[in-house]
Amino acid sequence: MSKIVRMTLFKISDNSVIKEAIQKYSSLTLNAVKDGKPYIQQATAHQPYDDPRSQGYTLVARTVFNSKVDMDYYDNECEAHAAIKSFIKPKVGGPPLVVYMDA
Repeated sequence: MSKIVRMTLFKISDNSVIKEAIQKYSSLTLNAVKDGKPYIQQATAHQPYDDPRSQGYTLVARTVFNSKVDMDYYDNECEAHAAIKSFIKPKVGGPPLVVYMDA
């Protein structure tokens, strides 16, 4: 079974929110646990260059999971992810763009 790479793009206008979100994503590999153990293989977030081709997206989060099952847990049950969502959701201009693929 191949790993799952997930990219989530957000439109956030406040640079301080972007910086805080980047910090929150950087701690996911330690803070996100499933069955008492860390389960996210990699989590990073970055601010893309200001470019018209970015279509207004100002934050890109990349997470890597061992399986789709782990990604589904992340979406539906992970407390660390829920905390990030509750922080970001009221500050985002529209729904995020989420794409995922086999690594």
